[in-house]
Amino acid sequence: MRFKFFVTLSLAFCASAAVPTPKSHFGHEIGVDKVLLDWDQVVAYYHKLEKSSDRLRVKEIGKTAYGRPFIAVTISSPETMKNLDKYLEIQRRLADPRITSPAQAEPMFAQGKNVVLMTCSIHATEVASTHSAIEFAYKMLTEDSPRFQAIRQNTILILVPSLNPDGVDIVTQWYRKTLGTKFEGSQPPELWQKYVGHDNNRDWYIFSQPETRATISQLHNVWHPEIVYDVHQQGANASRIFIPPWLDPVEPNVDAIIGQEMNMIGTSMASDLTAAGKTGVAVNAAYDFWNPSRHYQSFHAGLRILTESASARLASPITLRHDQLATNPLGYNAQERSWNHLEPWAGGTWHLRDIIDYQEIAFESCLYNAAIHREDMLRNFYKVGQRAIARTTPWAFVIPAEQRDPGATRKMLETLAFGQVEIEKAPNGDRLIRMQQPYSSWAKALLERQNYPDLRFYPGGPPKRPYDVTAETLPLLFGVDVKTVDKPLNATLVKETYGDAPAATAFSASDTDAWKTANRIWKSGKPVWRDQRTGEFSASDRGAGWKKLNQPRIGLYKSFVPAMDEGWTRWILENFGFDYMSVKNADIQAGNLRAKYDVIVFADQHPDDLTDGFEKGSMPDEYTGGLGEKGAAALKDFTKSGGTLLFFNHSTAYAIAQLGVPAKNVLDGVANKDFYSPGSLLNVKVDTTSPLTRGLPAEMTIWSEQSPAFTSDQPSVMNYTNDHVLASGWLLGEKLLNGKSALVDAKLGEGHVILFGLRPQYRAQSYQAFKLFFNAITAYEQ
Repeated sequence: MRFKFFVTLSLAFCASAAVPTPKSHFGHEIGVDKVLLDWDQVVAYYHKLEKSSDRLRVKEIGKTAYGRPFIAVTISSPETMKNLDKYLEIQRRLADPRITSPAQAEPMFAQGKNVVLMTCSIHATEVASTHSAIEFAYKMLTEDSPRFQAIRQNTILILVPSLNPDGVDIVTQWYRKTLGTKFEGSQPPELWQKYVGHDNNRDWYIFSQPETRATISQLHNVWHPEIVYDVHQQGANASRIFIPPWLDPVEPNVDAIIGQEMNMIGTSMASDLTAAGKTGVAVNAAYDFWNPSRHYQSFHAGLRILTESASARLASPITLRHDQLATNPLGYNAQERSWNHLEPWAGGTWHLRDIIDYQEIAFESCLYNAAIHREDMLRNFYKVGQRAIARTTPWAFVIPAEQRDPGATRKMLETLAFGQVEIEKAPNGDRLIRMQQPYSSWAKALLERQNYPDLRFYPGGPPKRPYDVTAETLPLLFGVDVKTVDKPLNATLVKETYGDAPAATAFSASDTDAWKTANRIWKSGKPVWRDQRTGEFSASDRGAGWKKLNQPRIGLYKSFVPAMDEGWTRWILENFGFDYMSVKNADIQAGNLRAKYDVIVFADQHPDDLTDGFEKGSMPDEYTGGLGEKGAAALKDFTKSGGTLLFFNHSTAYAIAQLGVPAKNVLDGVANKDFYSPGSLLNVKVDTTSPLTRGLPAEMTIWSEQSPAFTSDQPSVMNYTNDHVLASGWLLGEKLLNGKSALVDAKLGEGHVILFGLRPQYRAQSYQAFKLFFNAITAYEQ
């Protein structure tokens, strides 16, 4: 026995010694102050681990927006790693109770593994988790404690060291550039994802970005994880870490079993952190569980666990007194003891290493709880699927064959299918989405209207801010007619599959894809013609009423203050084939804009960012300043000579204040207890005679996120209805909108300034409103 024990220890020691330490690869301990990592070094380290251990595999699951390798790392026991296909098949069978009877599932509960997908640093300035993932992977290969043995034996960890590798390098390079200066620890003056920056964590139901699509198609939809643990950071003066339970509201289509298990895992993690001597642990605070753009897996039978750790200044420490901690986050006070924040942090100096320590305790706790609850969680995973396929109300959603916008309809169906929603076709061409399928809760959440609860701090008082938006109704965003049926249809249904859409050949003004057709024709060197009455496109002149449409010369303003909406606008323009040029402050201040551009677009951004940009001293000099008086004068000259300016949402305030556009935002200065539209869909009436609205119906819904509403003596293209303004989400102060304008087409000199009281390209989701944007680009082309 003594000899056997010695041999076992010796073998374990040799196996551990063969695994390269993080320090041996990176040249320093993980988590030291003022050091961040390069993505290629991170990838190289995981490949070294793979060569040294039979407990780990690395797979490139795609490329990032900038072309970097996007990897996932699978870790488990050697025996499990040898039989991954077996466990993959168990997951597939348990995920769909229609193909697995209870009797067949029973042995799978005993044999299967709890699959945990752990995703790090989707927000690249939240730097710690990529570091934590490196050190934790090393521990998974070398630690031989009973807890780690149980984790390896009972779980399969799929570790994504970063959901945003491009951002890892963007932030690291900026940090090194400013290290040792007064700008050390500041955020970079560019989006840390090519197009959408921080909004990459709002892409989980429209699936626009390559990192999102790879994660869904290669991990979520393949492995069907029981737990997805998403690792984040929050502000420096908040709790030291947040863990579920979540705040209300919880989206009503999330199965209660999932909600209870998230509570169980989250409170266990909080207990383990506290037992390890970590203070400032908050639960049931700050973060609700409403919007599916952040919670994909919880509509696919799995848990979403979120932790939010207090930040440092990137990799530089920050010192805070106890009385500098936040007193008014939702649900708790970071300075005070409460049932959900039992041991407040005393204050002090907070390092990158502190964040890593908290995160690694949380990682281990999450996985250990997954290990010890393995069989129960597999049973419940299967049971959630059973409950989904038993759904009867409604029986199905029906998407009629006849649609105003076939391109938007197809895109909506493709989006649902990408999220594993099953779609069937009836003999008359209608599409049906029956609720008796495993992911019916996902379809239902996206197809029905949202009724967000009226949550106030006290009766009649200010609203409790939702963590994100309150509406996600795809039919309203896409302009697609969808109906519900409560009884089975007597029809032969054929299951459809959706892949990449064919090249657009649409010409109808009501079909969003017609703009892809027009851009393809322009790029072939041929002209495009458009009917000035109906808006229909043609590749040839069809006589009276048709006008040759030249390819527009588009400028898109880009401030030194990075704006996610500018990135989304770039993505939309490129996705639909428009050529454009980024226009910076100096370009506008140089004047003579009409020689280069027909239209200049200003995405949603605070007007001060346009006027002043970063103040002197707040960033290196080359990134400071805005348009100033010189820029405003150049824009006025542009419109006087026939140019068109488009202003989205809050940037409209710049046009009113600096360019003298005769309009007033009636909501300016109104308290949020009197008006509140925190990401809602609102009904408007449309002037269909305007060139801005070609292809649109007389009534539609638009996106509103505390958006302006106008009065003006200039033409109003869209007005809010006088009743039933709210279509989906949450709205306070509806009467303030009655009859007000959501879109003003103002004449300025020979040109136009178009004020959008909305984001017409909102997060690549507001498909119907894209036409407003595209029409405005070409409406007044000279």
